[in-house]
Formats: sequence, structure tokens, C-alpha cells
Amino acid sequence: MKAKTKSQLQIAREKAQDAVNVTNQGIEKLGQYTKDLYQALSALQDHFDLIRNVPTEKKLQVEELKKIRVNWKQQAEKIENDYNAAKVKNAGAGAVGAGMGVAVAAMGPTVAMGIATTFGVASTGTAISALSGVAAQNAALAWLGGGALAAGGGGMAAGKVLLLMTGPVGIAIASAALVASGVMIWKGTTEKKRLEDIFTGISNRDVKSYELAIVELQERIKRIHGENKVLREVLESIRGYGLDYSLMTEKQQYALGASFNMMNSSTQLLINPILGLMPKFSENDYLGYLEWPRRKAKKVTFDRYQDVVIFLANFLYKIELNSTDCELLWKALKNNKELVESMGISKNEFSRELFDAALEALQYQSLTAMKDRIQKGRT
Repeated sequence: MKAKTKSQLQIAREKAQDAVNVTNQGIEKLGQYTKDLYQALSALQDHFDLIRNVPTEKKLQVEELKKIRVNWKQQAEKIENDYNAAKVKNAGAGAVGAGMGVAVAAMGPTVAMGIATTFGVASTGTAISALSGVAAQNAALAWLGGGALAAGGGGMAAGKVLLLMTGPVGIAIASAALVASGVMIWKGTTEKKRLEDIFTGISNRDVKSYELAIVELQERIKRIHGENKVLREVLESIRGYGLDYSLMTEKQQYALGASFNMMNSSTQLLINPILGLMPKFSENDYLGYLEWPRRKAKKVTFDRYQDVVIFLANFLYKIELNSTDCELLWKALKNNKELVESMGISKNEFSRELFDAALEALQYQSLTAMKDRIQKGRT
């Protein structure tokens, strides 16, 4: 029997899913290394705390780094707890832990640490980017793989996986959800073909983002591996300096100061996000768009639907659409019950104005970026 030829969309989706799988494996591996980094930095911190007569400035710097690391650890614990709580709450909905070749019965501390580093944690104590608010839970759920919950049906509505998930991981889930829920079963052949082309473009775009993220994850893991080794060597060395800074030699004091700087750079490796997985259209972009004098969308559009506009802007990022495409895609999204519910709005609320606002927001972002490039070229 002749095998059925795969469509371009199926091929693109498979590539995206493979990239998601490799990305997830990288996130898990990153978590293992960041755990070791956290422990190495904590051991160094414990020794510093024992040293007397350290200059106040240096002592304050080390204390600030300690706060940042503690906050990172707390964020990782929150991700783990939120995920496991959601898993218990949604028991029976299916799909949890079955996505993309990554089987996870329960999220452990190491995985949560990988996610905390991947999506970044602000030093102020508030999670940023994809980890803001309820999206911290969604980032953890998304680690299971694009489409895992979406393909399971009930899992999406129960977990609201798409809510605020504006990075490539969330977009991949959205693409899978759209296809899995039957939106591609379109009456007109021409319309169906165009929708397939659009979703193929989305999948191909996401593959590029994942490929960049995979390289970035590998580089981060490599750097952390090296830092862990050096930090252990530094700790062994400074243990021989004694516990009174004022009695150390000038050379020892200099070496101790250098280890302060190393702690700072190592802490950044712990908390800086993987840029390839960051949202392409951020909340800051959105706030700038609100103040844009050329904005046509009415302000009432944004009183309740900020998250929807941000999600759509990320979903449509770098996807070329003509007026016919826009009408077709908007109707397809509007008729996707699971997608609309996951955004926390009703079908009637998902107006064309919301869709157009997202397109206009992307236009603002593009013009702003161009203006910034011109300005930098003049300086």
C-alpha cells in the first residue's frame, strides 16, 4: 500500500516538534548544571560570611548577589509547586506528561531550575517575561512539549496553557492546538490551502527560534560547566587565607576581590534568560504602542484584552498577511473554541478589532526598531 504523502504543513510541524523536543532536553540539562552552580555559589557565600573585617562595599555587593540567588531559587520552587498543584487539579484531564517524547510524571527541582533560568528572573523579586503572573505555571507546563496538552483536548481548557505564553514555546503549542482542534478542515480548497501555508510559515519561523535557542542553551551549559569547576577551585584556594580580611596579604585580598567579581558573573549565568525563547513582542512593546500617536485602535480595546493582543502579536510576528489572509485567519481563530477559551475570552469578544490591533502593534514595533537603528547609525 502506497504511503500517504505528507503535506508541507505536516513536515513543518514535525520539524517544529523535533526542535521543541531538543529544546526541552536542553532546558532539563541546563537545570542540572544550574543546580550545581547554585550550590557552588552558596558554598562560596557561606565561606565569605565567616570572614571578618571585609570592606563594607564588598560585603554589601556579596549580600546583594545572595538575595538575587535566593530569589531565583524561590522562583524555581514556585514553578515546581505550581506545576505539581496544576497536575493534581487537572488529574483525569489527560495529556500531562506525554508530550514530544518527554515523559514527566512530576516536575522535580532540577527541571524547575532549568525553566527559571531559561525564562529569566528579575533581581527585584518579581519574575519577568514569560514567567510573569500565571504564565510561570504555563512555562512549566509548556516544558512538556508543544501540543502535549492541546492534543489531549481537556488539558488545554483545564490548564489554560496558552494564557500569556507569548514566547516560541507557547506559539508552538498554539499552532499544534489549531491543527489538533480541526481548524484546518475548511470548506473551500483555496482557503484551506492558504491557511496551511500560513501555519507552515508559523512552524518554520518557530523552528528558527528553537534552533537559535538550542545553540544558546548549549553555550550556557558549557559556560556554567566551566564556572562550576573554577568556583570549586577558588573556594579551596581562599580557605587557606584565614578568616580575617585585615590579616590577609595584599595578594590574598586582591584574589578575594577577584572572586567577588566571579560570583557576580556566575550569578548572571544563573538568572539571565535564554534570549532565543523570549517573547518577540513584549509587554514593554505593548505599553509603547499604547502611547503611539498614530495608533488607530480604540483604547477600550485594551482595557481588558492586553494579554490577548500581546499573544496575537507574538503569534503573527514576521508572518506576511494580505487583507484576505487577515480575514481568513481571524475567522479560523475565532471559530477555534479551545484557542479562544485558553485566552480567557468568549467567541463574541474575539473581534476583528483585537486581531487588527495586534497587527498594528507589530507595525509600531517594526517602525520603532527601524527608528532606533537609524538613530544608532547617526551616533
